[in-house]
Parts: sequence; structure tokens; C-alpha cells
Amino acid sequence: MSSTLLRTVPALRGAIRVSGATKPAAALASTSFVRGKATLPDLSYDYGALEPHISGKIMELHHKKHHQTYVTGLNGALTTIAEAESKGDFTKAASVAPLLNFHGGGHLNHSLFWENLAPASRDGGGEPDGALKKAINEDFGSFDAFRKQMNTSLAGIQGSGWAWLVKDNQSGTLGLVTRANQDPVTGQYSPLLGIDAWEHAYYLQYENRKAEYFEAIWNVINWKTVASRFEKA
Repeated sequence: MSSTLLRTVPALRGAIRVSGATKPAAALASTSFVRGKATLPDLSYDYGALEPHISGKIMELHHKKHHQTYVTGLNGALTTIAEAESKGDFTKAASVAPLLNFHGGGHLNHSLFWENLAPASRDGGGEPDGALKKAINEDFGSFDAFRKQMNTSLAGIQGSGWAWLVKDNQSGTLGLVTRANQDPVTGQYSPLLGIDAWEHAYYLQYENRKAEYFEAIWNVINWKTVASRFEKA
């Protein structure tokens, strides 16, 4: 991706670099590219493995349909931008920036999200331990206080978006941020744990009872992956 384009999409500056299939350390840790093209990542568990907390039907649609749409949209935007820039049409390239932010963010966010999850019988649920647990206790007071604050942040999202546990790269402390639509976490913060508050993440199972989904998903959070990101951030 050219420096010209990165200047048009500040939300993704430093988060996506596709040329040469380069992957930045944090935000793209779980995405995959083939010859400069984004690809849908495989899951490390079956679609039904997170039941009863998240249904297999939701997981299949969420992964195969919704995430694939972001991958397709990202690749389409990158192709359009490359063709426009090769012709010196930077106005055309810049006009595609919103699509790059949306689909690129969707690909980033979901790639991290799948790694956030694990079956309850295999690393899912419970509480973190070690350095991550200590940091949560120091910055939120307790794990229960953190979880309540996270759920409050999720419930407060108007429309579609995400809530994230992040590490402040300047202070080293933990915090919570929300992002609208598919805007990714970049810049000052490193994303550690994201929870998808879009309706497609829960509606088939929980309908309008999204607060039940926000409670249920804690049973399948993979704290090992969250701890790994914390230690590397």
C-alpha cells in the first residue's frame, strides 16, 4: 500500500501494509495475506464448538459470510486504489478510502475476534492469570469490575461497533475503548480483547436481548491469546 493512500486513511495508518505480504506485529497478528491479497483465516475450532453460548449457525454465518464480505471488500478496494494510483488518479484512490477503512477494519477486527474465543472445554472462559490478571486488578480494581465496565461499554454502543480492552502504548496501563462500525484500534493503543456488538454477532440466537449475549460470551473468552497480546504489546 502506498504512502499516498495511508495519508488518506489515518485510522489504518500503521495497521495495514499489504505490499510484499508484510504483517505488522500487533494489529495484523492474526490476519493472513497471499501475494498481497487478504484471505479469510481458518478457525481453530468447529462452528458449533462455542455452543450453547454462541450457536454454530451464528458462527458459520459470521465467519463464512460476514467476515468473507470484509475480505472481498478489502481486496476490491486495494485493487481499485492500485489501479487509480498507477494512472496518477489520486482523487479516485482517495475516494475509496472509506471502503478501505470499513472493510480493512472489519478484516482486522474479526481476525482478532476469532482468536479471542475458545470452547469452554478448551481454554475458554474463567479468568486470566499471571501478569494480565495483575494488570487488570491494578487498573480496574478487580476482574469482576473490569467485566462489568466492559459490558457497560458494550451496552452503550449506539448502533454497530466494538468494545476493546486495550493497552496504552505510552503509559503501559490497560483501558477500555469503543469503536463505531468497523473502525480498528490503532495508534496509541494495542488491542488485546475485542467483543463484537454488531447484531450479526448475536441476533439469530439472542434476538434483541443483546445483554444476554454480552454475559454469555465471557464463557468462551480465550485468555491465553489475550495474555499473549498483552505480553507482546
